[in-house]
Order: sequence, then structure tokens, then C-alpha cells
Amino acid sequence: MIRFGVLGCSNVARRRFLPALGRSVSAGLVAVASRDIAKAKDFARSFECDVARGYGELLSRSDIDAVYISVPTGLHERWTLAALGAGKHTLVEKPLATTRAGGERVLATAAHHGVAVMENRMFACHSQHEVAARLLADGAIGALRSVRAVMGIPALPADDVRYRRDLGGGALLDLAYYPVHAALMYLGEAATVAGATWRTADEPGVDLGGAALLHGDSGISAQLTYGFEHAYQASYELWGECGRLELERAFTPPETCRPSLRLAVQDRVEYRTLAACDQFRTALDSFAAAVRGEQSLAAHHRRTLAALGLLDAIRARAPRRLRDAVVTHGEGLVDHRGLAPPDVPGPLTGREPLHRGGEDRADGRGEEPGDGV
Repeated sequence: MIRFGVLGCSNVARRRFLPALGRSVSAGLVAVASRDIAKAKDFARSFECDVARGYGELLSRSDIDAVYISVPTGLHERWTLAALGAGKHTLVEKPLATTRAGGERVLATAAHHGVAVMENRMFACHSQHEVAARLLADGAIGALRSVRAVMGIPALPADDVRYRRDLGGGALLDLAYYPVHAALMYLGEAATVAGATWRTADEPGVDLGGAALLHGDSGISAQLTYGFEHAYQASYELWGECGRLELERAFTPPETCRPSLRLAVQDRVEYRTLAACDQFRTALDSFAAAVRGEQSLAAHHRRTLAALGLLDAIRARAPRRLRDAVVTHGEGLVDHRGLAPPDVPGPLTGREPLHRGGEDRADGRGEEPGDGV
């Protein structure tokens, strides 16, 4: 049984990860930590665990084998480096870091300390993607020509953490992540960005949405759309030479949902109701297998870096003020080789007010209202 500590009492932790941890037979919860001690105590009462008084105290506990990082995106790299430096296996909410360079630093640090690190790419663990891939391989729509992937949610409350530039907010890292990874499933990791557009506003000062065109070595293209100002949609479509296949709840179905697959071929349209899948628990069990040495994370890491590279390339087409605003909190915590320094400086205690609050409010993750985190 892998003993977990949770760093960051977020909405996704409360509504999706911790219930999945409770259903797992491979891991269990020991303690939680938050910058808000009242929030940590509330979590502890709900999930029957200990309270650590600050992130640093959680990372120093000898009865914790692994840490789940669930702080806002701009703090992922910083606290993942700290957890790895403390010798903890680490499962990080998506994305692993805000840039490919940051992701490389994290992976180098994990290798240096001999511990596992994995991005919580839970949607990819859902069995519906295996069904879609099998239908494609069996020729159900002929040769694949293009992919269309969409992730959009309605406008957020004005004080939502995803509107905070200083905490890595914006639709690119929060939502584009999903269609980018969907595209990589079918285009391969050599995919490149052919073009991108952005929607921005002076307030709140982050990217609100956009679109990108990707190109794969095999000639397959992918059209990606994402944003904070849309009716909810989380789907992708495979368009082949003789048909189309669509997953309508591709990214965020709850564990009880039986998603629908739409197959349109020539003169008929067929709907298939697929099996429910507990994607959070499946991702957690995959991480636990890696911690036990039963599963390699090499392919997962390659895909992680490929996606971060594509997000970098999309960002490179953004207005300059947004490119310059990308948050990479881990940069000051590593040496030139990308390894965590031997002595972590004082700011990593987890108690100091580094920002104006909201560090634990990594909520939403693009979940559909009623499903979500």
C-alpha cells in the first residue's frame, strides 16, 4: 500500500482524486496540507486523515511515500521539485509544468533522486480511447485524414484562479492541454504547430481561448479549439477516408458515466454506449504500479514533453505580453543541469505568503457542471 500525502486542498482533489484514492486497493491517504489550515482540517475530517501544518511539514513526514500535487498550474514545477528533492514519488495534476524546459527539469530531478514522477493525465486512461483506436485500426472509417478536438467551458467567476496570470492561469494550459494530447494519440509525438490564434482581453489579462492547427509526419492534420467562453464541449472526432468517429465525452466523464461513441459511415449513423471507466482511479493505479517498479513511465514522459513542446509553440504565436507572462516558478530552484539544489531555500516551507492567496484553488480542470472537480 502506497502512503499518500496531498499537497494542495483543491476542488479537483476533493471531488475527484481523493474519492478515487479511497476506491483504490493500491494506495491510501495519510495526510493533507494547505496554506489555509482551516481548509486542511476540513479535508482531514472529510477523508479521515492527518493534517500537516504547511507543505514543508508534509514533505518531511517519514510515513508518506508519495505526494499528489494539486496547486495552481504555475506552482506545479516548484512544488514537484520540492517533493522529488524530499525523496517522494510524485503524482502531479496536469500539466507537469508550464513549459517543456520546466518539464525536462522535473524529469531530470526525478531521475537524479531515483523516484517516480507522473503527470495526472487521467482522461487518457479511460477505456473509450482504446475502443476508438481499435475501430480505427480495424478500418471502420478507412485511413485517418484529420482529427478535430475541442475543449470549452462557460465563463468562470471573476475571482477564479484560472484568471490569475501570476499563478499560471489561462485557457492554454488549463484547456488546450486536452485537445493537444488527444491529437498526439493519433498524429504521434513528431507533430508540429502549423498555426494558431488567440483570444485575449485586458481583464483578466490571460488568454481566454484559441485554436491551433497541427501537422503530423504522416500528413494527418489536427484542428484544436479551446476556451473559457463557450458552451461546454469536451470531444474529439476522427475523420477518415470513408467515415467519421466521434467521442462526445472524451475528457471529463465521471466514473459512473457511460460515454457515447458516434460512428458515421456513408449512408448510416451508429451510436454506441460504451462502458463506464473510473479514469482517476485507473491513473492512480498506473502510478502505483510505476512506484512499485512494475511499469515503466518512459513513454508517459515522452508524451508529456511532446505536449509541453506543442503548448510552447502555440504560446509563441501569442501576443508578446502573454508570452512574457508565463509562470515558471521552478526556475530559481534548480542548477544549470536541471537538478534540484542540495539545500532547498527557506521559501519552500509552504507557510510563507508567496502570492495574494488562492494557491490551493486549482479547481475546475474543465469539468462539466455536475460532473466536475
